Parts: sequence; structure tokens; C-alpha cells
Amino acid sequence: MQLANGGPEIEQLIQLLARLPGLGPRSARRAVLQLIKKKEQLMIPLSAALDRAVEAVRTCEVCGNVDTINPCSICSDPRRGDSGMLIVVEDVADLWALERAGVGAVRYHVLGGVLSPLDGIGPDDISINELIARAHEFREIVLAVNATVEGQTTAHYIMDRLGETEIKVSRLAHGVPVGGELDYLDEGTLSQALKARTAI
Repeated sequence: MQLANGGPEIEQLIQLLARLPGLGPRSARRAVLQLIKKKEQLMIPLSAALDRAVEAVRTCEVCGNVDTINPCSICSDPRRGDSGMLIVVEDVADLWALERAGVGAVRYHVLGGVLSPLDGIGPDDISINELIARAHEFREIVLAVNATVEGQTTAHYIMDRLGETEIKVSRLAHGVPVGGELDYLDEGTLSQALKARTAI
């Protein structure tokens, strides 16, 4: 028997929040209770911000980033035109992570996922064709995809598609993380780190 959570509106709010990554039903319930307790300071401003975001947020037609302008602020920045480097990422979250890391005045391309034949995701389901169409504008394409089977499959497919061009294609280094201890790393990471070793 499920306990009542104060009415259908509250229950719906809990269910919607529970769909967000990192929030399960218990965390969503705690978040909703906090919103209710601080209605004036949290719930009303959050509701207004969500309404504004629904109207304002756009997907960039150039790179796939999300912003309130289209093209996005990264694609519109004239200082980013000189690097000649395009970093390809799986998702907007990856783009934001690279920006937080301060990788420099580069441009991006968001694939919107990875190739996964088992899930029915092929080249036409993510923005690979759009990437190939943009590639000639850059000297180097950096494939910053995750080190998963699907990520590596996607990287190989893109490298094959770009193989006939003169564009340099590289990928992020994989291996020992900064501050990592060898004893705590898995065998695959250690093996990759040894293969990708560099001179000191």
C-alpha cells in the first residue's frame, strides 16, 4: 500500500523529479518537501525560471549546444575561429565539462549520442552527417567520446568517414588520471596508459 503524499499535484512533482539523472524516488521526495517548505524562496522562483527556460532555450543549429541564442554563444564568438580545432563530443554535458576545464578557444560538435546497433541507433540517428559536412572548415578533429564500446565504435566510424580527407583526426588520451594511483586502476586503463605513453 502506497502512502499518500499530500495530493496528486505533489505526487506528480515527485514522479517528474524522480526522472532526473541522479534522483530516485526518495531523493525526489526530499527535494519536493524542501521546495514546499521554502515555497517563497525556492518553489516560486524555480517555477518562474522553468517557464522562462522553456521559452528561451534553443538548440544551436551549428554545433548542437543548448543556449538562449542560436547560433550559440560559443559558435558566435569570433575569437574561436582561429584555432582550426573542432572537438566532437557525445552530449552537451561533455561540451560543458570541457569548457569548465578551460580547453581553449575551440569549437565543438555535439553528436547527440553514440552508435549502438543493439539499441537501433545508427549513423542517421545522431549528427554524424552534419559533422562530416562541417569537417572541411577545420585542420584537426578531436574525438572526445567516452571510452566505452559504443564510444569507440562511433570514433572508428567517424575516422573511416574522414579517412579520405586531409584533416588530422585525433582522440583524447586514455590512461592514468591526474592524482590516480596505479593500484586502484583497472587492467584496461593501465594497458591503455602503457600503450599511449609519452616521452618525458
